[in-house]
Amino acid sequence: MNIRLDNLTVNFDDRFQLEEINWQLDDSQHWVVTGANGSGKSALAAVLASAGENLSGSIDGIPAKVGLVSFEAQAELIEAELKKDDADIMDVIAEGTPVHEILNPGDSNQQLIDELVEKFQLQTLVDRAFRKLSTGESRKVMLIRALASEPDLLVLDEPFDGLDAHTLEMLQAYLATLVETVPMVMVLNRFDEFPDFITHIAYVDNGRLHHRIDRSDTKAYNELYQLLHLKTTDLAVPAADPETAIPTLDPTQPLVKLSSLNITYDGHRIIDSLDWTIERNQHWQLSGPNGSGKTGLLSIITGDHPQCYVNDIFVFGFKRGSGESIWQIKQFIGYVSTALQWEYKVGTGLRNVIISGFYDSIGLYTKATDRQKQIADEWLALLGMSDRADTPFNKLSYGDQRLLLIARAMVKHPPLLILDEPCLGLDDMNRQLVLALIEKICAGSETSVLYVNHHPEDKIKGIENYLALEKREPENS
Repeated sequence: MNIRLDNLTVNFDDRFQLEEINWQLDDSQHWVVTGANGSGKSALAAVLASAGENLSGSIDGIPAKVGLVSFEAQAELIEAELKKDDADIMDVIAEGTPVHEILNPGDSNQQLIDELVEKFQLQTLVDRAFRKLSTGESRKVMLIRALASEPDLLVLDEPFDGLDAHTLEMLQAYLATLVETVPMVMVLNRFDEFPDFITHIAYVDNGRLHHRIDRSDTKAYNELYQLLHLKTTDLAVPAADPETAIPTLDPTQPLVKLSSLNITYDGHRIIDSLDWTIERNQHWQLSGPNGSGKTGLLSIITGDHPQCYVNDIFVFGFKRGSGESIWQIKQFIGYVSTALQWEYKVGTGLRNVIISGFYDSIGLYTKATDRQKQIADEWLALLGMSDRADTPFNKLSYGDQRLLLIARAMVKHPPLLILDEPCLGLDDMNRQLVLALIEKICAGSETSVLYVNHHPEDKIKGIENYLALEKREPENS
């Protein structure tokens, strides 16, 4: 068996679409397809059983006999049985198809069916109507039916859901006996359910296959675990520390209001008459090419730009130039940039890196309170780094350092979190980790996020406001 999907786009009744899938599977591999709810992982598995309408690209090598177990296939079979209720002509009530007929549609190994029925402890149910089974019982029937068909490929979508502990253990052991003869593709949400014999992992998000990982690649496997943790965990953004709370802002006033903003360098106007307001709890994406003024605009907001005082600028309740200090402005801002990461070259442990955010310091030079330690540990749990609380920051990967610095910037729950090109220098996996954390922050806090990048199309769920700057060419003299 050698299945190949080349640039495949598949439509599922206009409800969902897989896009530009490239994937290759052979008979020596056993795959898990994983991703967040709604990502398309079940759709991708169903494609291997010839589901969906191919719009473009190609799929080759699908074997003649595919054993499929999924909630969708289970629901379709139950729906077909329920329709038999419409066959009550002449007062004949349809009893529905008995389980033993569902188990063997005519081409399965009856001896194997009998063995599996005993293993799944369904002996007393084989003569009952399939539609009268419980959800868990009908799930077992679907599993027996697929296994007994002696398939060339086994596609199992969440096969362990709804099974009692005994059945779960038995099924895992039975699947392990098929490893040498039947390639398997499983859809699973939980990493702790991955069977030991799984060789490869596919990660799906928003209808696209983003990662294909060899399980023996420990680094890639750990990064994928962390990404799935961020995408699916129920953990919320940790609360702020009431002892180091930022002063309360006037809720009726915007966070930032720029009126007819002009920024000029050497007689060349970079930004011309820009009006922009950032309201509380708004999330913005700021994009534009190099030289369009993104950095200058940020430094206007943070108070670091020399032209702050020749413009009409209102930030965090202050009219710039009214006697406020730069630190009065900065206390309301969390900031993450590549430059900050270059500066944060310390051996401080991860817990203390997060705690340093309470003090806006590089490194920690103040004794942390118990509450601050607790909050830092909650952030580490959210990031999937609880086991690395005392690991030196400078020993982390580049991507993990970026995650930690975002947590450090957020720990005081600033009204505005500025993320200046947070994905710069990151590979695709680490980029998705950072974007997943930003999504979590947008969904779970009162902090407004200002996400700065080059590409307006690189959207983040939860960010619905966009400002795209254009590069202004110097005027001819």
